[in-house]
Amino acid sequence: MRDVGTWPPADYFVRPERRGRRRTLLDRMARELSGYVIRPARVRLLSQARIVEGIRRPEEALRVKTDGELKDLAASMRRRLRTEGFKGSVVAEAFALVREVAGRTVGMRHFDCQLIGGAALLNGFLVEMDTGEGKTLVATLPAATAAMAGLPVHVITVNDYLTARDAEWMGEIYRFLGHSVGCITHEKTPVQRRQAYRADITYCTNKELVFDYLRDRLLLGESADPLRLYGEHLYDTKGKSDRLLLRGLHYGIVDEADSVLVDEARTPLILSKKETAGREEEVAQQALAAAAKLVEGDDYRLEYETDQGLRKVVITDAGRETIRRITGGFGIQWRGAVRREELVKKALAATRLFKRDEHYLVRDGKVQIVDEFTGRVMPDRSWEGGLHQLIEVKEGCEITGLQETAARISYQRFFMKYLGLCGMTGTAEEVRRELWSIYALPFIRVPTNKPVRRRSSPDRLFASDDEKWQAVVRRVREIHDEGRPVLVGTRTVAASEHLGALLAQAGLSFQILNAKQDGEEAGIVERAGEAGRITIATNMAGRGTDIKLAPGVAEKGGLHVLMTERHEAGRIDRQLAGRCGRQGDPGSYEAFLSLRDPLMENAFTGFWGGVERLFRTSGYDIRRIAGRRMMIRAQKKVEKAHAGVRKRLLKYDEQLGDALSFSGRTD
Repeated sequence: MRDVGTWPPADYFVRPERRGRRRTLLDRMARELSGYVIRPARVRLLSQARIVEGIRRPEEALRVKTDGELKDLAASMRRRLRTEGFKGSVVAEAFALVREVAGRTVGMRHFDCQLIGGAALLNGFLVEMDTGEGKTLVATLPAATAAMAGLPVHVITVNDYLTARDAEWMGEIYRFLGHSVGCITHEKTPVQRRQAYRADITYCTNKELVFDYLRDRLLLGESADPLRLYGEHLYDTKGKSDRLLLRGLHYGIVDEADSVLVDEARTPLILSKKETAGREEEVAQQALAAAAKLVEGDDYRLEYETDQGLRKVVITDAGRETIRRITGGFGIQWRGAVRREELVKKALAATRLFKRDEHYLVRDGKVQIVDEFTGRVMPDRSWEGGLHQLIEVKEGCEITGLQETAARISYQRFFMKYLGLCGMTGTAEEVRRELWSIYALPFIRVPTNKPVRRRSSPDRLFASDDEKWQAVVRRVREIHDEGRPVLVGTRTVAASEHLGALLAQAGLSFQILNAKQDGEEAGIVERAGEAGRITIATNMAGRGTDIKLAPGVAEKGGLHVLMTERHEAGRIDRQLAGRCGRQGDPGSYEAFLSLRDPLMENAFTGFWGGVERLFRTSGYDIRRIAGRRMMIRAQKKVEKAHAGVRKRLLKYDEQLGDALSFSGRTD
């Protein structure tokens, strides 16, 4: 294993985070050009054969040692790593030690491909490993080694379930080596969070981590400059500070990196302060009443905005006149033309674009947002600009106060603050250039431990949703009768419940995993690999979910994954398909799609929309002829639009940071 230079530098132990610097056009061009030279060169220097050979060398001596001797060796390894740094020979011995400890504590020794992945992570790579290759165990190698070197480590995952599971599961390895382990989930109090962040290795979700960072910045206010942070850090090392939650952004390992660093990076993280509700409910009622009187087509249109990759409301000239006439007697809030148009546009969005059991749930009398990427509820999150209050009135819930922005940051700018950053995922090749351009993460693909036995079947297209769902029920019955488990992926909570009702009518027993059953997730996942088991799941089962096959199931063909809709990014589809055929097990997947799926509707816009309408009037359905090709086109179109959104968000965030710095404040 090659040396990682002088990494970590001495100031890693005192400097809390990387100082943000505005990237100029020349900086961006240099980064892009260097990707053609530096990135491939770094990959070639990471010799996979030498990594495995170097780690195997000390293994024989470790196998005969007692547990007590291994713990003593871990203590001496900490001293060596802190004095010698991440030299190749020292890191190889540390990895060999972690591998031996993992075999004794959790009963799993790292495969050779996992050793390669761990070394790549420690070298600051974005590592792509096939789904099911054990990335959870891979993370223990760089995390334990960096912690032995004295670096506070954050292992960042995408949801509370994985955070709690991995911290408890892998915690046995870390504690054997003498490390403390923290876990940050949504329900943790500030005291518990502070204690968890002071652990050697902290497991946390991306959202909780960023919001805790913003809370610290809000607490420090205008004094959150690097010198003040350095002083706070020194004070904290003596155990006297109870002000800040985090103790810096030293070394981060991002699990499901494409989801965290790309998919979720389209929206800034905003920490808000609630204002008391005044006349908001009355204004919201008036806006919804005005929106209900508008006629689609004459007064407004719902258009797909290719620039933003989402649908939007467009008010026509006739609509503006209608709004002025309807709201004439509403009150002073409706006198401004721009304000009244914006209120009605938000009301139309609340009623036409935001759907219950798809974008949000109503639970305990509250509107709770469903994360579109993970399928999970995001408690205590709300939409800004009055949209959340409009949806609350629409659903008859108690209205909350308007949100005033207190602090904000984009994912791009936050993760660029880490002194050391790496990531791993099963689906990163499509976005590897963006991850290099923004985060300077070079891409490397690690081979699988065993040959992949996952089989795919061609997509099946149906003219209508009803035809699709009936075909899904028939296919589920076929697989069920073979004695194989079936995982049916749906995009929304409503779709999962609709399919559940159809399966119940057909006399089939099943389990549903969606945002409404999040408390039962562990039990549902544990049983999903049993013979004949039928599981319907939203994106909650799409990432990090390890479905283990029950005895005898592999001989019948393994798990079958049936996708009922394509997502906006092909990577998300690949994640769902990757729930089967893991670690050399057999498995299969296929997709049943409707020509009326939302993604297909978005494909036929602009020029292609006109062509489609022309063919339809002539009695031909071009969707049937060009369905598969247009589906791929629609995915690429949305992915390109989302990339543009992320680029503009980062640019805006940098401009905002410049403005705040000029005024003496920080983000």
